[in-house]
Amino acid sequence: MPTKPSAKADPAFEVKQSPVHGNGVFARRFIDAGERIIEYRGERISWDDATERAEARGGPINHTFYFSLHDGRVIDGGKRGNEARWINHACSPNCEAFEEDGRVYIHAIHPIEPGQELNYNYALIYDERHTPALKQLFACRCGTPGCTGTMLAPKKRPKKKA
Repeated sequence: MPTKPSAKADPAFEVKQSPVHGNGVFARRFIDAGERIIEYRGERISWDDATERAEARGGPINHTFYFSLHDGRVIDGGKRGNEARWINHACSPNCEAFEEDGRVYIHAIHPIEPGQELNYNYALIYDERHTPALKQLFACRCGTPGCTGTMLAPKKRPKKKA
């Protein structure tokens, strides 16, 4: 079970330019495995509102600061969000997100050294066919050993009938 944030005096992270993509979040100090690093914050909206906002911005719904919740709502980190929205995707991440009582927290999977970029696997669910063009639109640049080349979650294959 993940732990609460450390009471250490030094801030755990900072936002700066990332070699992976745009801004990123980097460890400022050693972060223990299981440590809660930050809550993903933002305005809570319905999927209908999220879709309308994405269309108004002219982009695909998953190219946003949206984080899906189990109750069907979405956290829009682009509205009243915090530094967590800048955590980049990685196929072999050092963090993961946990939802607890409708709130999302980012925790370290294993120890993270100062200067390392924080990341988690977005595993974006996209119901449409995963065409080469779509995969390119969601291309991954994480460079981790397990990189799949895409931020999309694998499509679930239908079970074969016996």
